[in-house]
Amino acid sequence: MPFQTATFPLPGRGLARHYLLLAALLLLNAFVCATETTVSHAVAMHGQPKYGPDFERFDYTSAEASKGGAITLHELGTFDSLNGFIAKGTAAAATGQIYDTLTVSSADEPFTQYGLVAKAIEYPQDRSWVIFHLNKQARFHDGKALTAADVKYTFELLTTKGNPFYSFYYADVTSVEVLTPHKVRFNFREDSSHETLLIIGQLPVLPKHFWETREFEQSSLEIPLGSGPYKITAVDPGRSITLSRVKDYWGEDHPVRRGFNNFDQITYDYYRDDVVALEAFKAGEYDYRAERTSKLWATAYNSDALKDGRIKKIEIPHQNPTGMQAFIFNLRNPLFQDRTLRQAISLAFDFEWANKNLFYDAYTRTRSFFSNSDLASSGLPGAEELALLEPFRKQLPAEVFNQPFSLPSSNGSDHNRTNLRAAKRLLDEAGYRVVNGTLVTPGNKTPVEFELLLYDANFERIANPFVQGLKKLGIIVTIRIVDTSQFINRRRNFDFDMISHVIGQSLSPGNEQRDFWYSEAADMEGSRNLIGVKSPVVDALVDEIIQAKTRPQLIVACRALDRVLLHSHYVIPQWHINKHRIAYWDKFNKPAIDPPYDPTFDTGFFSWWLKPQWQSSSRPE
Repeated sequence: MPFQTATFPLPGRGLARHYLLLAALLLLNAFVCATETTVSHAVAMHGQPKYGPDFERFDYTSAEASKGGAITLHELGTFDSLNGFIAKGTAAAATGQIYDTLTVSSADEPFTQYGLVAKAIEYPQDRSWVIFHLNKQARFHDGKALTAADVKYTFELLTTKGNPFYSFYYADVTSVEVLTPHKVRFNFREDSSHETLLIIGQLPVLPKHFWETREFEQSSLEIPLGSGPYKITAVDPGRSITLSRVKDYWGEDHPVRRGFNNFDQITYDYYRDDVVALEAFKAGEYDYRAERTSKLWATAYNSDALKDGRIKKIEIPHQNPTGMQAFIFNLRNPLFQDRTLRQAISLAFDFEWANKNLFYDAYTRTRSFFSNSDLASSGLPGAEELALLEPFRKQLPAEVFNQPFSLPSSNGSDHNRTNLRAAKRLLDEAGYRVVNGTLVTPGNKTPVEFELLLYDANFERIANPFVQGLKKLGIIVTIRIVDTSQFINRRRNFDFDMISHVIGQSLSPGNEQRDFWYSEAADMEGSRNLIGVKSPVVDALVDEIIQAKTRPQLIVACRALDRVLLHSHYVIPQWHINKHRIAYWDKFNKPAIDPPYDPTFDTGFFSWWLKPQWQSSSRPE
């Protein structure tokens, strides 16, 4: 607590001594405040953790859960690697399940991390560093202890040889120190985000003794060594992967693990086509399916199994930001450097028609990169947003300051005529002309032609009306459908003109925004700056997000960034839904409470368990 000092002066030389003493006390007070530390089982981004140090389990798990049995799930595409940390190859599903992390997020708080491998988390008030006190019981699957040296090795490995995401995500870390075999310290740069402390806890811990003799940056089908609740026990390259529960898993009775990981064996079967995959589900070939297509949800599950209750369909609401699903422009294509052209192209997408005729009115148009959250911009910028935006007025479209962002709409039945006329006016005013049926650019008369790259044939029914609308403007678009592996490689290498993509967001955006938007990331293959944004303004606003110290500051910075991105017309927003659509065979029990912020597969489904009659004699490995 602050020191109390006298408020009246002392006479003569005593006055000087008083001020010297006062100055010394103030310096000591400042030093004490700066060095005060917290040692805790958990850390929240804002406020205090919901669960105290003696909590037994998360509320969205069940004490009734029992372990046993084998299940089958599905994935689309194929795989050729078991290393999901690098920018090469296509990693198999659920390989992250074999690793433990320093801390674990709760799914009923906006952003709080609870210790797992880290038994305790020590940090100062200014969050300029963190020391993780490791649990001495933590073990890799070969029985060797998990140590601070493994933590440091993992950090350096991921940020130098891993996917570019890691170097951006952990850019605020200046050094890592091994203090003891079970204590590791991360030091952060000045003015780093308060989030940095939490996201360091998300670090998966890899075994140094395994990877130091292997080429980490090369994709491989060698089964890696982990430390988590599951291990990989069978691989049929490109077709299936099987994980088995570890019988002597060190964290089995840890509070953040209680009620989770209840299946003895999980097999992921791969399907090349989603239509085939759905038929396989209805035939009982796999047990659980999260549906992403509204038409299939509305019409394709009708079967005897659904009618007699053997298949269940449920919808689980959530409070997560839904991010931005959109057609995205690749600005590396010179055509798309023109903001007017991007805006005109966006007018050709008729969401209302698609929602009415293709989606059974299931969706809401997305109007923000932070949709379904308080981080989304709306109306005109307020005073606090203007304080961030005003220094860049000359570099931004005037609409950022004087027009609320809006998306074109239609009545869903007039072939989008009004919006197509508006698009033509924009193009005419900018000097574009139609020559022999093809729109050409104002200067060098380059034809406006590009490719829309897809991997899901189901999406073609959505893309075709959009392409036909563009054709009326003289814009020629070719739809190209490739397999999942080719799509991933072309996306990773920025080898596309336009794709449909989801830019996901969390309730607490931070360092990952560098990977989405930083100018530096635009030239790094494998980064998530797929659009190719290179803007000093965007860079500066990302820094404001990262450096926000309070929730209100974060909200203002996110809204300012959102506004700039929207008015730049980098994407053509599509749609979102704030619930998960799940179908499953009636062989499961589930907890009574669904986590509000993440009722998704990893958090939600891994807290389910099989009914007794479905628990076979399978044994964990």
